[in-house]
Amino acid sequence: MDNRLNELRRKIRTLRREMLGLEATTRDQIRQDQDCTASASQTMAMRKELAGLVRQWGILGGGDRLPTITERLRENYRPVVRPKAVPEKMQKRRLVARGC
Repeated sequence: MDNRLNELRRKIRTLRREMLGLEATTRDQIRQDQDCTASASQTMAMRKELAGLVRQWGILGGGDRLPTITERLRENYRPVVRPKAVPEKMQKRRLVARGC
């Protein structure tokens, strides 16, 4: 059972990667004012296949909650930037310059 879940996860991950590439191709075709019917149709077929895989994954006990698109876009992957410590000499100069 667990092996089947891992296989489904792998298929879903691979299919998502392929879909991203195909969607990029579609966007390029649109930018260049070319016919994108074939790539768009293929993307829709891949989405249908993905929905079926996710359904199977859920039936087999895949309990992970899948985030929505909005939630994924809101995630912050930027590293935390901490302000640099100012040496004491610089702090004193700033205070003197301000007249404090």
